[in-house]
Amino acid sequence: MTDMKDIAKKNDKDLVEFVKEKREELRHFRFGVAGAGTRDVKKARTAKKEIARGLTELNTRMRTNKDAK
Repeated sequence: MTDMKDIAKKNDKDLVEFVKEKREELRHFRFGVAGAGTRDVKKARTAKKEIARGLTELNTRMRTNKDAK
């Protein structure tokens, strides 16, 4: 699980790539193992939380840049 401090250290390009990667991971989890009996549901929950953390950081940066102009 990625810590918020690690996410805050990333630049905007890396942060967008991070969110894209986590969304792909979540999509693969949802549709890749359709019909399988055992799933690690914690993996999906963790991916959702990391996506939310990344988007929160991006939105915060966009708002602070917008206010600074």
